[in-house]
Amino acid sequence: MVIFMDIKGQLNKVKETIKDYPDVRIVAATKYITVEQTKELLDAGIRDLGENRTDSFLEKYEAYKDHDDITWHFFGVLQTRKVRSVIDKIDYLHSLDNLSLANEINKRRTTPLKCFVQVNVSSDPNKSGIDETKVIPFIKSLSKYENIEIVGLMTIARFTFDQDLLEGYFETMQALKEEVQALNLPYAPCTELSMGMSNDYKYAVKYGATMIRLGRVLLS
Repeated sequence: MVIFMDIKGQLNKVKETIKDYPDVRIVAATKYITVEQTKELLDAGIRDLGENRTDSFLEKYEAYKDHDDITWHFFGVLQTRKVRSVIDKIDYLHSLDNLSLANEINKRRTTPLKCFVQVNVSSDPNKSGIDETKVIPFIKSLSKYENIEIVGLMTIARFTFDQDLLEGYFETMQALKEEVQALNLPYAPCTELSMGMSNDYKYAVKYGATMIRLGRVLLS
């Protein structure tokens, strides 16, 4: 049974709210939908698909790998022991936050992988990512990994309806991205910001988000 009322309609509503930011990419978070339901996202015109879990990613990848216009994103914690199974299938990794993972990616990947460094901008102990004060040293430590390209920074803001708090997080991320860019590191152009989810994407785009990761808002 189809659970979506009108994905295309919901997608158009989102696009209307971000019409002043035409370069923002909508990445559909498919964590809670099935392989069959993913087709409805594709039929609605979405071509950026993101997953949090390795098994779910592999299931959807196998189902739709012949769609050569899909860009595959991985958002969640990627355990080093599972890198081998996904690393040559994804186009973007949004959750790089430690050297052990970087080392494994570099060893297993055959071409440079576009990675976002995940930042725990709200210092939430329940979220992954590195502290904002450690981002620059961490990125500098990645210079030896020829198969990793740091295209940007990613964050999951604390779940809140406090607009000032959310905008503070996103403003911090924007400034941090600019700080990385100013380093002019060839392996870390850091031109992207992956931030903003269903409850806060309208604020994220105001502070330079280039990719917003949406799930619930597309499925209602």
